[in-house]
Amino acid sequence: MIRYALRCPKDHDFESWFQSAEAYDALRGAGHVSCPVCGATEVEKSLMAPAVRPARSAGEPAKPTLSQPQNDVEAALAELRRQVEANSEYVGVNFVAEARRMHEGEIDQRSIYGEAKPEEARALLEDGVPVAPLPFMPPRKAN
Repeated sequence: MIRYALRCPKDHDFESWFQSAEAYDALRGAGHVSCPVCGATEVEKSLMAPAVRPARSAGEPAKPTLSQPQNDVEAALAELRRQVEANSEYVGVNFVAEARRMHEGEIDQRSIYGEAKPEEARALLEDGVPVAPLPFMPPRKAN
């Protein structure tokens, strides 16, 4: 894929992606490349600086990994997850049944978290069972 900066006769500048330089030439020659502003098909390539990433300097830290929080919001969410996992029991797909049984007094109250379909969570709320969605996915175990 190649990106070109283009200009029409009325000096409208725009960019577009093409499969290759040959594909651009073929499409332009057939009149299929047109200005998105005025519709002119007499477009020309204009000067464009290549997008080059600067080299990393020796003192610059390595790129962060996906497991590291990138900002204050991500750090707060990571802390919330840590607190939930440390202070409650993961009951997985049994969450709806466990929450209902606790609400109805069939089993002792305890902090739990797990998985529920949106309609199941809505039904719990309509029945007065206090539940709330968590802003993270539950842990998944690999086989």
